[in-house]
Amino acid sequence: MSTQSQRSFTIRRAASNDGQGIVACLAAAFAPYSNRYTPAAFTDTVLDSRLVEDRLREMCVFVAVSEGNVVGTVACAASGEEGHLRGMAVLSDWQGSGVASALLHAAEAEIRSQRCKRVTLDTTEPLARAMHFYARHGFTRSGRVSDFFGMRLHQWVKFF
Repeated sequence: MSTQSQRSFTIRRAASNDGQGIVACLAAAFAPYSNRYTPAAFTDTVLDSRLVEDRLREMCVFVAVSEGNVVGTVACAASGEEGHLRGMAVLSDWQGSGVASALLHAAEAEIRSQRCKRVTLDTTEPLARAMHFYARHGFTRSGRVSDFFGMRLHQWVKFF
């Protein structure tokens, strides 16, 4: 049995005092990709203390917590019939442990509670593992590709 399966975590809405843990989680999870991001795209992805405060104010943010530490996070927001996910990250030691699926489930439940009929997310090309994860969880590429600080940003969509 792996140590991952023996560790426990809880999913909850982030509180204002979770900002530092969210920034640390995003920075650690995206660090392996930093050389494949433009500097502005990386900063917008991993956030800083000001940007995380904005996200906590503007979106519903969930955290996965183990022994008081943030081990994963995702944010979501609803507008009309569409929800949107942003900033999904799981620490490398926790990948494959069910944290990402639990975070996604919590965000989708929040979006459904807002009567949304679909949810979107955007991801960059370096995140192949994330794209496989989203596909396994019912997301498909919408075909929309936009510019994200000089990077190609692919939209994914899931209908409820």
